[in-house]
Amino acid sequence: MDAARRQDGIVAGRLPPEAYAENFADAYPPLDAHEALVAADRCYFCHDAPCIAACPTEIDIPLFIRQIQADNAKGAAKTILNQNILGGMCARVCPTETLCEEACVRELAEGKPVRIGALQRYATDTLMEAGIHPFTRAAPTGKMVAVIGAGPAGLACAHRLALHGHSVVVVDGRDKPGGLNEYGIASYKTPDDFAQAEIDWLLKIGGIRIETGSMLGRDYTLDELRADYDAVFLGMGLSGVNALMLEGADDRIGNAVDFIAALRQSDDLSRLPIGRRVVVIGGGMTAVDAAVQSKLLGAEEVTIVYRRGQESMSASRHEQDHATSAGVRLVCHAMPVRGVPGGMEFEYTESGENGLRGTGETFVIEADQVFRAIGQTYGETPGAAMELERGKIRVDTEGRTSIPGVWAGGDCAAGGEDLTVTAVAEGRDAAESIHRALSA
Repeated sequence: MDAARRQDGIVAGRLPPEAYAENFADAYPPLDAHEALVAADRCYFCHDAPCIAACPTEIDIPLFIRQIQADNAKGAAKTILNQNILGGMCARVCPTETLCEEACVRELAEGKPVRIGALQRYATDTLMEAGIHPFTRAAPTGKMVAVIGAGPAGLACAHRLALHGHSVVVVDGRDKPGGLNEYGIASYKTPDDFAQAEIDWLLKIGGIRIETGSMLGRDYTLDELRADYDAVFLGMGLSGVNALMLEGADDRIGNAVDFIAALRQSDDLSRLPIGRRVVVIGGGMTAVDAAVQSKLLGAEEVTIVYRRGQESMSASRHEQDHATSAGVRLVCHAMPVRGVPGGMEFEYTESGENGLRGTGETFVIEADQVFRAIGQTYGETPGAAMELERGKIRVDTEGRTSIPGVWAGGDCAAGGEDLTVTAVAEGRDAAESIHRALSA
């Protein structure tokens, strides 16, 4: 038996070596200059622009598209980045089909929206490839801010604070900065190490220092940060994974987020083991990313099982369709019951007066590898009592927590959707609130 093969059916190197590069190539190739011009010409440049209202970062979409139309892609990028400093990543991973493009008048009239996401990528890529950072840091204020977490919220907060002249130390527990963008998004959406390239570009503003491998609670406390810095922003995401307490569960069940992170950090995909039959439990973007990438690694049968109806899945319809087109099967209205030899037992569900309930009818799906993607949880913040809301940090409209001098945003904070673009907006807005407080 091959050394890479395991008795449980989880195998590395299921595909020919050349297949991995092909499978994990850029899923949505960028527009060229001519294609961008044609796409821009479809915009109506609406006066009331419903697409702007649908964008969590409120980018002036008609303006940047008009700038592309006028052959000013770099100016378009500046318009985008003024509102969303991670506009390049968001152009790749933002569910535009349920945000700006869904609100597009072309979508309402013709069922075919302006390609806003692709145009945003064209503009931001043009600027970054030219090595231009279009922002100048204000004179140093002498204030020092700690940003915990180098994910989208933390990076957006840090850049805006640095723009205002404050000095920022970004601390992250992982080996590399980027958070969700680096560890939690499917590789085929962000090839060529784009997450790190975008961070290198962002840091050109100056005034930001990133320290990795240092974790809140293990290496320092929130009380220590409050004593050492003029303000603190918490943007560390969600550190825990919701448990799946099942009878007969064994080491076949892993966390989808860990699987995606391992794949993103692998320098040889042929060495990643994958089951012949894979089941992913959950209905969000993480579930879809884990399922599709399992298929791309060579799994023969991949099934997503979700406890409610397909219309309730938090993954967008576009992502659902992408999964099914990749050969992933969707099974809805079913919840896991127990692990059984060679697979998992599920029970069909229905909605009743008291919420979701099992029908008593069960079935088994054969599986030698199971991933849970049923949501993540916020861990405790050592050293200070902080008000929570539904298991996340309670914040006001400016991102202020219940502790003076401490702000929070992104997935660890209560309120917005768990999206990269929402995290960027919350980090940016918290930075403006911090700036006002430090300038008072």
